[in-house]
Amino acid sequence: MTRHFQNEIERLKKKILRLAAMVEDTLQKAVRSATEMNTELADEVIDSDPAIDSYEIEVEEDCLKILALHQPVAADLRYIVAVLKINSDLERIADLAVNIAEHARESVSLPGKSAPFNLTSMLDAAMTMVRQSVDALVKQDVNMAREVIQNDDLVDEFHRAAFHSCLKQIQADPGNVGFHVNLLSISRNLERIADHATNIAEDVIYMIEGEIVRHRGY
Repeated sequence: MTRHFQNEIERLKKKILRLAAMVEDTLQKAVRSATEMNTELADEVIDSDPAIDSYEIEVEEDCLKILALHQPVAADLRYIVAVLKINSDLERIADLAVNIAEHARESVSLPGKSAPFNLTSMLDAAMTMVRQSVDALVKQDVNMAREVIQNDDLVDEFHRAAFHSCLKQIQADPGNVGFHVNLLSISRNLERIADHATNIAEDVIYMIEGEIVRHRGY
């Protein structure tokens, strides 16, 4: 590995970790906007999205430049391919956080007071998955990555419970349908965030071990 190539890899590592920190901060604010019905936080999340989009493009361009100029092989190639995929998943998590913030902001003006399911626990579970997937990337921890993958079923179960609970509430009180539809949308976005966290964990395993683990049970 040449010194120039090594420096490029180190810069890329710093950039993907910075993007991960930006996305995690955005998701935390989106979660708070939903639990506190805080429109100011929701606006912060929405306003931060262009900066994350721009940074995601910058990381992608850096990856493509390294591939073109240095033609890496073996572990170095796996690392760059994994960063490209993780980069995309992080950007999608940020988009989904924006969706949550938008639904939280809409819910403030709708009739309805509280979720008929355990929204806080679902928020915590999805947030933990994202945080652990990023930690697995930082620490190069395969066991932590596998734990993230295992926890995806928990968030899926939360989403199924949310769907059935909201459906019952809509049937019992059609006047609050808008509020419960927003809650269902938040739940769906959290379920998709967990999926992207799982993707990141799978790519961490690929990065470290060279093993593709998609579609395998844990």
